[in-house]
Amino acid sequence: MTRTDADGDLDEALALVSRTPAAEGGAGGHRATAWQRARETAALAGTTVRSRSHRVPLADALGEVLTTSLDALGDLPPFDTSAMDGWAVAGPGPWAIRPGEAVLAGGTADGAPASLGDGEAVRIATGARVPADTTAVIRSEHARESGSQLYATRRVGTGQDIRPRGQECRSGDPLLPAGSLVTPAVLGLAAAAGYDELVTRPRPRVEILVLGDELLTEGLPHDGLIRDALSPMLDPWITRIGAEVVSTRRLGDDPAGAEALFQAVTGSTADLVVTTGGTASGPVDHVHPVLRRAGAELLVDGVAVRPGHPMLLARIGDRTDGRHVVGLPGNPLAAVSGLLTLAEPLLRSLAGRRQRPRYAVPVEGDVPGHPYDTRLVPVLLTDEHAVPLRYNGPAMLRGVAAADALAVVPPHGARSGQELEVLDLPWVAGGCFT
Repeated sequence: MTRTDADGDLDEALALVSRTPAAEGGAGGHRATAWQRARETAALAGTTVRSRSHRVPLADALGEVLTTSLDALGDLPPFDTSAMDGWAVAGPGPWAIRPGEAVLAGGTADGAPASLGDGEAVRIATGARVPADTTAVIRSEHARESGSQLYATRRVGTGQDIRPRGQECRSGDPLLPAGSLVTPAVLGLAAAAGYDELVTRPRPRVEILVLGDELLTEGLPHDGLIRDALSPMLDPWITRIGAEVVSTRRLGDDPAGAEALFQAVTGSTADLVVTTGGTASGPVDHVHPVLRRAGAELLVDGVAVRPGHPMLLARIGDRTDGRHVVGLPGNPLAAVSGLLTLAEPLLRSLAGRRQRPRYAVPVEGDVPGHPYDTRLVPVLLTDEHAVPLRYNGPAMLRGVAAADALAVVPPHGARSGQELEVLDLPWVAGGCFT
C-alpha cells in the first residue's frame, strides 16, 4: 500500500500524543496496562464469579452454555431404521413384492411393521423402522420391478443402508460435556436424544449508562450538541457477544448525574455495568470519583492502546459475588476498542464460554504505529490479507462500519506482509446465537 499524505498526518498526530515510558503515568500517576495483559485480566476476572445455572426449554437455551453434561436418554436411533427411500428385503433375490404395502416413517398402529418372510420385499421410506428379519435396504435407484418381482441392479450386502439401533449412541453415553455452547446443532442433538429442557448458565446481565449532556437522541447535530452514536451500537453489540442488556440509560454530567451514576453502579442488579465517557480527568469526568466513593477495586485503569487508552475495568464487591464495571471512552471508535479489549473477554468468562481463538493475517501495506502503545486499526479481510481502512480516528465509526475486524498493530507499526493478530467483529465471526 502506497503511503499518502494522510499517513504522514497520522504519524504526526501519533507523535503529538506519544509519551515516554518515564511519563507513562500521565495525570493520574498510574501506569497503563499493556493491551494483551488488560484482555487477560478481564478474562480472568470473569472466571472468579460464582456461576449460576437454570433449567430452560430448548429454544431458550440457544447461545448459553451447558452446566451439566448432555447424556443420552436412550439409544439413538432408538430402533433399526432405513437410511434411504427404497425397498426392505429379506434373503436373496429376486424378491416377491408385497402388494399395496409400504413402511413409512412414523410407524404403524401397533408400533412395528410386519416382519418380512424370506424372499419378500416391501417399499420403505427414509427414517422408517425396518421390519424384523430385514436383510438389507435397496435404494430405489438400484432396484427394478418386473410384475410382482423385485430385482437388484447391483450387489446387495447384508445390513446395507440400515442404520442400526444405537449407531450414534447408547443410553447413558455422554454426548457433550458441561461447558459446551448451545448452538443450533446442539439443540438438534438434544431434541433427537429426547430432551425438552437443558440446564445452562444464564447470560450475563448488562446495564448500559451513557454519560454526557451533549448527546442528542434524534435529528441533526446543532449548537454544540451531537448525536448519541453509542446507544444504538452498544445494545446489539453486547447482545451479539452473548449477554442480555437489561437497560440503557442516559445520565447527565452535572452533580445530579454523578449521584445517579453512583446509585446505578452500587445498586444495579446486573452482572456488568458499562459506562460511556467520563473515564478521563476532565472537569465533568465522574467515573473515577464515583468508583472511589463506591469502594471499587480498579483492575485495569487505562490501557496502552490507541484508540481507547482511558478505558477501565473495576469490581464492586468480592471476587465471587460482586459486579463489574467497564468504563468505555466516549469517542465511538475508542469505545469499540474498549468493548473488544475489556468487555468481550469479561462477558465470555461470565457466560462460561471459551475465549475466541487467536489468529494472524498478513497486512497489505505499511501500517504506522504508536511509539509505545498498541493500535487497533479497522481492516477488511480478503482471501489473503488484512487491508487497513481509512477513517480510523478515535471519534470515527466510518472505518469500523465497513470493517470485518480490527488489526492489532504493535508499537512502531507494521511492515507490509507482516502478520498481525486480528479481532473479528462479532457479526463477522458469527457471534452468539440470539
